[in-house]
Amino acid sequence: MTKTVEATKTLEQAIQEAIEQGRVACEIKGNSSSDCAVAWDIVEELQAESSHQQRILKSKTSLDWYCDRHPEASGCLIYDV
Repeated sequence: MTKTVEATKTLEQAIQEAIEQGRVACEIKGNSSSDCAVAWDIVEELQAESSHQQRILKSKTSLDWYCDRHPEASGCLIYDV
């Protein structure tokens, strides 16, 4: 499993936790409280990052995937001249 996929799973867990915290904050402090608004802002930021990560995953070519798994392969080496 790649680091990006692991990070995405962790990010999804963070989103679920933030949603739960948002619900609790709004329930305790009220829907119009600043704590409630901040909690849902955090959820939005995490969801935006998740979307960004998904775009990165989709934009990789077959060579990108291969080089992620085999960085030492001759086609994947990057030389400074």
